[in-house]
Amino acid sequence: MAAMCGPLMVDVGGLTLTAEDREVLAHPNVGSVILFSRNVDTPEQIRALTDAMRAVKPELQIAVDQEGGRVQRFREGFTRLPAMRRFGEQYDIDPQAAIAAAFECGALMAREVREVGVDFSFAPILDLDAGVSGVIGDRAFHSQPEPAIALLRGFMRGMKSAGMMTIGKHFPGHGSVAADSHLALPVDDRSWAEIEAYDLKPFAALATELDGIMPAHVVYPQVDPLPAGFSPFWLKTVLREQLGFRGLVFSDDLCMEGAVGVGSIQDRVDVALAAGCDVALICNRRDEVLRVLS
Repeated sequence: MAAMCGPLMVDVGGLTLTAEDREVLAHPNVGSVILFSRNVDTPEQIRALTDAMRAVKPELQIAVDQEGGRVQRFREGFTRLPAMRRFGEQYDIDPQAAIAAAFECGALMAREVREVGVDFSFAPILDLDAGVSGVIGDRAFHSQPEPAIALLRGFMRGMKSAGMMTIGKHFPGHGSVAADSHLALPVDDRSWAEIEAYDLKPFAALATELDGIMPAHVVYPQVDPLPAGFSPFWLKTVLREQLGFRGLVFSDDLCMEGAVGVGSIQDRVDVALAAGCDVALICNRRDEVLRVLS
């Protein structure tokens, strides 16, 4: 998968671009932008916004979180997508029908997103629902690895049939910790053997089929003292060398509470990129974006 034209992914403030937005997007270190609910009204407005972004930088990559269920930024004029757990429930009754439905959902999501000029959604979720994580919960396809892998493969094939790359999250698994990394730094105290036997399985099975991966702002102290997104062990040794992943690594948002312990925003960007991230996300803090760009 080709690299982005710059290592930073940023956001914009509203429904249209300001002069400052244009200046930020034009910066050579900015290669991609993510849209949030505040950037969205109608499909026509989204298309006008993405066109305006590409008028500033034609090679800009534009992303959104359009998973379905609780996490769906585009709503007005778009199909309401189910939470991914619905496919898992269907799988327990009729596996083949559930895989086919997951394919159709992935294809529909990708078509609708691409029609408004957005390149990709940060999807699908590879986390397993171990029953303890409120922030994951019904976003996960299943609680067990094998059904999840079958459904994920179907959903990913649907996305690719509509021309969208697939971005798996949150490596090596966020579903077995209760804390929300938006608000705190979750700590998963399990051993490598326990993680490998459960949470890591979807990533191991699908690593060579994914175009991108987003690591979790979770620390696994029995394995490595650094959160996964800042850890050369997780990103280089495990993901690249052991699992054979060849796509792009996107940090999770470096302004989330799970990232702040690494240091200043510049420290977080530097450590994430040095650890093996290709793209560093700075979201909802324009002051921090300007600090890094300066």
